[in-house]
Amino acid sequence: QVQLVESGGGSVQAGGSLRLSCTASGSITGISDMGWYRQAPGKQRELVAQITKRGRTTYADSVKGRFTISRDNANNTVYLQMNSLKPEDTAVYRCNAEDWLFGGTHWTQGTQVTVSS
Repeated sequence: QVQLVESGGGSVQAGGSLRLSCTASGSITGISDMGWYRQAPGKQRELVAQITKRGRTTYADSVKGRFTISRDNANNTVYLQMNSLKPEDTAVYRCNAEDWLFGGTHWTQGTQVTVSS
């Protein structure tokens, strides 16, 4: 089994920064891409950023230039540095990890990020 544990999140004023982290443990042999999704009330879940094991990144247009995803393969951890936060970034953020050995995706429960104006 794979366990994903996330940390970070919280409340911040517009323009502030937060960092999320997500660590995988357990049967991690098959872990490949990792990423962050978010879902705001009344909205669909959306991809925020994703990173391959080799470090190739993908970002939602809405966060390009403000958010940075990075990965520490040695510690099986992915980070999301969020700068210049806006109220519209307010959402529950969830980390996920694709698992080719398991044949599915692992998810965290989610952490709330609230940005006040």
